[in-house]
Amino acid sequence: MCRLMDFGKFKYETAQKARESRRNQTNTVIKEMKLRPKIDQHDYATKKGHVVRFLQAGDKVKITIMFRGREQHRPELGYRLLQKLAADVEELGFIESNARQDGRNMTMVLAPHKKKSEAQAEVKAAKAVTTAAREAEREAEAEAEKAHREEHKKTATAKKPRRRSENLDPDMEA
Repeated sequence: MCRLMDFGKFKYETAQKARESRRNQTNTVIKEMKLRPKIDQHDYATKKGHVVRFLQAGDKVKITIMFRGREQHRPELGYRLLQKLAADVEELGFIESNARQDGRNMTMVLAPHKKKSEAQAEVKAAKAVTTAAREAEREAEAEAEKAHREEHKKTATAKKPRRRSENLDPDMEA
């Protein structure tokens, strides 16, 4: 005997499976950081901090070094800078594509060691810990403030109640 299947039910189930598979996917984003060969130490530290943040979030980072004028004749400066940056963030990511010069720019791509989903889970856990610590600190401050108020109430002298006429300017009391 032939068994019939409900086509609407079949379409619904396939749509549910597709939605579930999309939910488990993570798309890797490529962030870009632009540098110059003659970068100052503080600026380099700032840019490196951004690269570290991107890699910790599980994103790939494309580092571009822009050459101008005579800097184009010294590509080894850019190459050394890229290698230094890669060595500085070695524990967070690895070189996915080596330094390559394309006209005025030299590019290199760093990829994170962790997957995006693992990185997001770590960030979420760290955020929960800091939030709990802040909340505990707020509660302790509120408790200390309450104890301070109670202590002040015990030691404070009672104020003499004022009559209405004492609060007004005597010239205006007509």
